[in-house]
Amino acid sequence: MSRTADAIRSADEHSAHNYHPLPVVVASAEGAWMTDVEGRRYLDMLAGYSALNFGHGNRRLIDAAKAQLERVTLTSRAFHHDRFAEFCTELAALCGKEMVLPMNTGAEAVETAVKTARKWGYEVKGVPDGQAKIVVAANNFHGRTTTIVSFSTDHEARDHYGPYTPGFEIVPYGDLTALAAAVTANTVAVLLEPIQGEAGVLVPPPGYLAGVRQLTRERNVLFMVDEIQSGLGRTGRTFACEHEGVVPDVYVLGKALGGGVVPVSAVVADRDVLGVFRPGEHGSTFGGNPLACAVALEVIAMLRTGEYQQRAAELGDHLHRELNLLTGTGAVTAVRGRGLWAGVDIDPARGTGRQVSERLMERGVLVKDTHGSTIRIAPPLVIGKEDLDWGLEQLRAVLTG
Repeated sequence: MSRTADAIRSADEHSAHNYHPLPVVVASAEGAWMTDVEGRRYLDMLAGYSALNFGHGNRRLIDAAKAQLERVTLTSRAFHHDRFAEFCTELAALCGKEMVLPMNTGAEAVETAVKTARKWGYEVKGVPDGQAKIVVAANNFHGRTTTIVSFSTDHEARDHYGPYTPGFEIVPYGDLTALAAAVTANTVAVLLEPIQGEAGVLVPPPGYLAGVRQLTRERNVLFMVDEIQSGLGRTGRTFACEHEGVVPDVYVLGKALGGGVVPVSAVVADRDVLGVFRPGEHGSTFGGNPLACAVALEVIAMLRTGEYQQRAAELGDHLHRELNLLTGTGAVTAVRGRGLWAGVDIDPARGTGRQVSERLMERGVLVKDTHGSTIRIAPPLVIGKEDLDWGLEQLRAVLTG
């Protein structure tokens, strides 16, 4: 039995089957490349769902983590530590906001945003207790906790986890008229992804986000933007909502904020929103720990240069030009996305998204399928143009060979 087969067999035997990974067992990685236990190399065209925007083993991030590991890694929020204030200050400044509430995972940050909106609604807007409503979009993906799957339309994520948390109104993504009709006096927030990642990298119609921003401002409703996958450079801007000049009331961040080194997430907003929390009302033992703050501070410093955003924009234009050429072959029916992020719909006659992903794996390229015949492409922002072109050549060969 090969080392790969042995590792997969052992994992299947001793872990819950909540994922269906491609049959590759990674042992090491650097930049945009990963090496498996057999010594085979693969181009990473997924980047940990954007958690690895800055690549595997980024020297600046690893050095920041190592330095902090030698000092202190955890105090809990029972005590102050010397990296916390700087982290909150710098992240708030990056977002143009006043306050930060740090957590660990993206799902925790979304849960925190939900609690923030409800508390704000009761204590600031004056919604009757227990009546708060949050408007969300169909085909969303905000995480997998019980409350979050309560407003999912994905049956795999939602089914058999009820009873479900009430208080959410689901409307079609990109439909401003439907969203406006769903907002009532008891609506406290609209929660949206500026680009829906898990749904297949769906970009809303032009003007949609700006329209939501105007509507929420007029109706005294918080606009909360989930930038966990789309944010921190992925689309060619620091935040995807910047493409429409939109500044939300609340940013929900995660994934790339921890640089692929440690889980770091946060809710970022002004004082009139996050100021509703008082000691003991919400928290996390590991949220905002010294190690997380040290790594995230380096991520913020790297983003401040603008080089990663520019790289994503320039390579992203190239990526989409090349992918759109495939639509002329008949092998690809649609390409969506922005920056170094694309959803590619494969002609079902050429195979499912899973089958295409497996064929690409055999040629040394790793991507991820979603929803039947769609694959997602999101390489680390540090990928070289030659490597990107090589990966696209393998995709072309798989689809047209």
